[in-house]
Amino acid sequence: MHANTDSEVTSLSASSPTRSPRRPVYYVQSPSRDSHDGEKTTNSFHSTPVLSPMGSPPHSHSSLDRHSRQSSSSRFSGSRKMPRKPHKPWKEGHVIEEEGLLELQPPPNTLPRRCYYLAFLLAFILLFSLFSLILWAASKPMKPKITIKSIKFDHVRVQAGSDSTGVATDMISMNSTVRFTYRNTGTFFGVHVTSTPLDLFYSEIKIASGNMHKFYQSRKSERRVNVAVMGNKIPLYGSGASLSSTTGVPTVPVKLNLNFVVRSRAYVLGKLVKPKFYKRIECSITLDPKKINVSLSLKNSCTYH
Repeated sequence: MHANTDSEVTSLSASSPTRSPRRPVYYVQSPSRDSHDGEKTTNSFHSTPVLSPMGSPPHSHSSLDRHSRQSSSSRFSGSRKMPRKPHKPWKEGHVIEEEGLLELQPPPNTLPRRCYYLAFLLAFILLFSLFSLILWAASKPMKPKITIKSIKFDHVRVQAGSDSTGVATDMISMNSTVRFTYRNTGTFFGVHVTSTPLDLFYSEIKIASGNMHKFYQSRKSERRVNVAVMGNKIPLYGSGASLSSTTGVPTVPVKLNLNFVVRSRAYVLGKLVKPKFYKRIECSITLDPKKINVSLSLKNSCTYH
């Protein structure tokens, strides 16, 4: 379609004087432009009818046509374009400078691994020591209980003799047996039991002695212990005058003293926690010549320290 020229408009108006002049219609064709981001869109035609007044010069139509194309093109391209933020290029000098600053910064304040190992070891030692202390404190009140039951004199004889230097004196020989009970009151540990020699004294002279065999006593258990206390030809010197007789057996009661120490060691946590218990026992005994081979009760004759 093309626009009508001015000559055709004049001829039409001359041939038809009674008919009103017909205004020509102009169409502006605007091609679609490419978008800013590189994507192509399909060509579309926007036909804009432009009514031109009668007798307008050709240059005015062209200027109007150009103005319409510019406005429609600006509207179309404005609707398709999106504003973009300006992009700042990275400068290599800045990157190198920042990397240098990162390298110069001190490392974070972190402890080395061996410090953690040392802390763990110290904490373990502390907890283990605390646990051992608790076990030791719990086991300390659980002392063993020892009760001296009796003593039996199997043989007693006093006779004249001489000591190792040849000095004449009365000498005594005897065999006896001491009986007592040992009870372990510990609820969670056993004990190893030993003892000092059981010494029997007459007027500060040791006339007999015996050794107890060591043993192990499990928790919350009890046993009876028999210890042989014997003496063979022990010099009495001046103290034996009251014991001598024609038969060799004392005729009057004789006061004797028995003392020894029982030692108990508990292994609560192996050899790390091993509380010790000591019991010193002293008994006052009366040797009655009429009660040879008879057990003499010592329940009320002993003291325990």
